[in-house]
Amino acid sequence: MTPKVSGIVVTYNPERNALAKLLRAIQSQLDHLIVVDNSSSDDLSAWLHSNWNQVEYIPLHDNLGIEKAQNVGISRAQERNSEYVLLLDQDSIPSPNMVSALLKAIETARTAGAKIACAGPRYDDPRQQNPVPFIQIKNFRIQRQRCSTDTPVVNVDYLIASGCLIPLDVIEAVGAMQEELFIDYVDIEWGLRAQQQGFKSLGVCAAFMQHQLGDKPIYFRGRYIPVHSPLRHYYHFRNAVWLYRQSWLRNDWKIVDGFRLLRKFAFYSLMTTPRLEHAKMMSLGVLHGLKGQMGKFHAKRDNRA
Repeated sequence: MTPKVSGIVVTYNPERNALAKLLRAIQSQLDHLIVVDNSSSDDLSAWLHSNWNQVEYIPLHDNLGIEKAQNVGISRAQERNSEYVLLLDQDSIPSPNMVSALLKAIETARTAGAKIACAGPRYDDPRQQNPVPFIQIKNFRIQRQRCSTDTPVVNVDYLIASGCLIPLDVIEAVGAMQEELFIDYVDIEWGLRAQQQGFKSLGVCAAFMQHQLGDKPIYFRGRYIPVHSPLRHYYHFRNAVWLYRQSWLRNDWKIVDGFRLLRKFAFYSLMTTPRLEHAKMMSLGVLHGLKGQMGKFHAKRDNRA
């Protein structure tokens, strides 16, 4: 018997055409689809009701962060007696067989006795023109694992949230998403926390998804580098520093990712505009991460920190 899967799409002022493409691509692959909305400014409820009446809509009435929205959706999936949840961002487009490929990878590994936290697809950002590899840090080095015909499944440290299929019994064992992060490093923190408890995350080469990472990327030395807003960079740096301070995190991960963070600080300070605003918000993020000042950023309050 095929396990029951609920999909959770987190939205915040979504572009309607992009959201419609996602819903068309994924609805038939799921038993139940939930849209959890972080207080979009337009009437998303009426649009969903008119066009997607089988989709369950849960409004949060305020922007409470992606982790809170995911946890609300996960709780609803548990009430629905689902066995798996599939997390999705509003701008992702899964391939027709994505869920079945992810499910097969997890069920096969579990049948063989492995403790599996989650499985996720390989994905491309059509704006970057370079496939995004799966990531693992090993022996103080980043291993970028790309799919080939002889590697149908690869072990990874974490998976991006969108497209990630998670057994609900694993969430009960590992714990829910860390809500104080608000956005960014949520998937990394949960994946590493699961890994610390003996669970493996799987990158599944047979599963595919299109996904846009960040705003318009910058072309630099033959690569397209994802760029975010200054506020998003604040969360990225704050949450990274907060994660490094956790006693359970592997030392090799702290060192390697910390070095990457320094490189990002230099790059975004020099190559993005407005440069000073990016540098200011990244610096503030580092300070707040060191102080443990978490949750949603409030400009009038948090700029005085």
